[in-house]
Amino acid sequence: MTTAVVPGSPLPSQGDGNVYYILTDDFRYGSKLFHAGSMCFLKERNYLHSIACGTTSTRYLRVTMLDDNSITTIDPEILQPVNEEEAVFLLAINTLNERLNCFLDRCNLKAAVKATVGQQVKVYLDQQQFTGTIRYIGKISKSPLSSPLCPSYFGVELQGDGEGRGHSDGTYNSCEYFKCKQHHGLFLPLNKIQFIPALGGDPVREEPKPHVDEVVPVKAGDTIGFYLDDAFRQGIAMDVYKEGTQWFVKVCPEEEGPTDVFRDIPMDSVVKEGLLSPVFEPDMAPGYPRQIKRERSESGEELESEKQSLDVNSVVQITLDKGNPVSGIIRWLGYMPKFEHKMAGVELDEEKGVTDGEWLGTRYFHCPPKRGLFVKLQSCQPDMRFQCGSLLDPSTLSGMDSPQVLANFPPLRNSTAVRVLQGRMRGIQGHCNSCYMDAALFSLFSCTSVLDSMLFKPSLPPDGHVQKILRDEIVNPLRRNGFVAAKSVMHLRQQLTEKGQCSSFATSEKDPEEFLNLIMHHILGIEPLLKLQSGGQKEQECYCYQIFIDKQEELVVPNVQQLVEHSFLSSNLKLVEIPSCFIIQMPRFGKEYKMFSKIIPSLELDITDLLLDSPRECFVCGDVATQECSECFKDEMFAVTGMKQYCKSCCRQAHSHYRRKAHRPTKLHVPEEFQGRSPMDSPRIPRERMELFAVLCIETSHYVSFVKYGPEKENWLFFDSMADRHGDENGFNIPIVTLCPEVAKYLQLPVAALAMEQPRDMEGVAKRLFCDAYMYMYQSKKMALYK
Repeated sequence: MTTAVVPGSPLPSQGDGNVYYILTDDFRYGSKLFHAGSMCFLKERNYLHSIACGTTSTRYLRVTMLDDNSITTIDPEILQPVNEEEAVFLLAINTLNERLNCFLDRCNLKAAVKATVGQQVKVYLDQQQFTGTIRYIGKISKSPLSSPLCPSYFGVELQGDGEGRGHSDGTYNSCEYFKCKQHHGLFLPLNKIQFIPALGGDPVREEPKPHVDEVVPVKAGDTIGFYLDDAFRQGIAMDVYKEGTQWFVKVCPEEEGPTDVFRDIPMDSVVKEGLLSPVFEPDMAPGYPRQIKRERSESGEELESEKQSLDVNSVVQITLDKGNPVSGIIRWLGYMPKFEHKMAGVELDEEKGVTDGEWLGTRYFHCPPKRGLFVKLQSCQPDMRFQCGSLLDPSTLSGMDSPQVLANFPPLRNSTAVRVLQGRMRGIQGHCNSCYMDAALFSLFSCTSVLDSMLFKPSLPPDGHVQKILRDEIVNPLRRNGFVAAKSVMHLRQQLTEKGQCSSFATSEKDPEEFLNLIMHHILGIEPLLKLQSGGQKEQECYCYQIFIDKQEELVVPNVQQLVEHSFLSSNLKLVEIPSCFIIQMPRFGKEYKMFSKIIPSLELDITDLLLDSPRECFVCGDVATQECSECFKDEMFAVTGMKQYCKSCCRQAHSHYRRKAHRPTKLHVPEEFQGRSPMDSPRIPRERMELFAVLCIETSHYVSFVKYGPEKENWLFFDSMADRHGDENGFNIPIVTLCPEVAKYLQLPVAALAMEQPRDMEGVAKRLFCDAYMYMYQSKKMALYK
């Protein structure tokens, strides 16, 4: 557990205190999601006991959350230690992302710890700044019995223009903490305050001034040029250090290959190319506005207002120092020590970054190596592929049109699918954050008819218009012409917005399951695709199934069959009936979305042993099973896949082993026609299998899809509704559908060999299918005939 305790955050000396932490990234534990900025603690004696027992090498740390007192197991890599003096001030900040920003802004946090009564401060109130004086520091409410900490606030008396703008006279909840005139007092957390240095300089805020002869012209993160073997090269300064009287720069050169190769270059061989920010200072595109209007919000956070406001999860473009544009998604926003500008931590679409989300020893977000970049927020431009400037003028969405097709067309299969769908300007054209809907619609309707009931089911007049748009403007044009213009999808999105279910369906990025639940349930009213039962309780109905499992160390590269079986077993679930369509969401793990680095698509999903009250086969002898053992499912002696059910004699024999005597098998329901039959003269119990027809994948908030268009393992199409773009903000996106037969190569690899494959070395788009899967779609063709 290398990150649990770091120098500078000593443990209490007697073993009776607590060690406090703050989460630097989102973390999912079962059904709970703990957001970055949440705080937790660990009893010091428990930590010392784990050291004494030699168990500190575990990947997880068992902590108590300060917000709700729940006990949670957390990966220590996303925890940063906080001493108790700082923790009480951070706990007073209710907004978690602001709390994390204040923790990362070490100067202001240390100033809060050193603040004294009588000190002058500036207060952010109603987007204005006023002068005040600290009159009280401490808690203003009793600490809950279950919490070891109580938040500390600053009681401030407003002065000058701020007089009369307060909410108190120094009293809070009938308890007096200081005295001032009515409406002159405020109780504030540290993020609403700027601490003014005392006369003579504040040692917390003041940076050490180097000797005039030792001012270093390059800082870590600068883009630089340097001479090596008489050749001029470029790279990123990763560190600046001094040996004797000579300064050196540790450089990560460009074009050094796939591995990190650092060069130690003397300072006098370095040519500074931009010296702009802690990392890249991107070039601005011609005409891009450089003037930023800066204002203060009520929370005291400095905002940078542009025509397009950017926030966490915004998709952006950045122009690097060579003029090369890169795209990515903002994963973190805030302030970094020593830099006055607001910074953005960006996860890039490709390996053109310099970090994995960590900078100078502090982790701000998580992403794969060489995919992270820190830039000034003002250097980020909204990615034009996802902008909504043409929202109200459908005629400007593209230079092509897709008129209504009133005749009904069957799904495309085999060579017909290739002929109609393959190529540029094929599939569904994306516009304004529509990729989630584009990928879902292409997956559901291009090459299968399993959900065609959505197109023809009788509906009420208000909803019939939505059904008509879906059928005549999207599905039929896609199947006949292989192309759907963006304005047809926008027409559908506007109708969904008008239905009042969500006011942002026409503009905002959504999840595919949110769209599917809305259109299937609330608008078209089709029957739920899944009926589930847990432990004999009331049936549950749903349209998509989210897999929830604990991290399984034995499942290094699992397949979908394994994940479904583990999830059903851990939740004690069974399928009440065979579904016609089984939509499965992969397990999510914090912000990284995926619990496993790779998942193998199971081309067939065997649901025989997941069905309630259906005949089951003894996995040892093949006779009718009468008992099931969930504990045997986890037994390493048995196969790694498949539920473990036995006939009576095999169950007795398997559980005669001393390691399995404590198991508690459960009885299975055996249909009357299968009772008492002999395995010698009876046919085998039929297996119920569903076939994979599509996979939705996500990377940096952009959805794409893989669709199976034929029976062979090579028969895959890859669809991206925003693969390319024509023009700038007045242009349009170019959807592309390509063949990807390379998928078959990796489906045939042994699991061990697939685990060793580096994603960046995988051929074509195979990496997207195996590493970025978000949702798998299976169909039962025989059940689709009845539903």
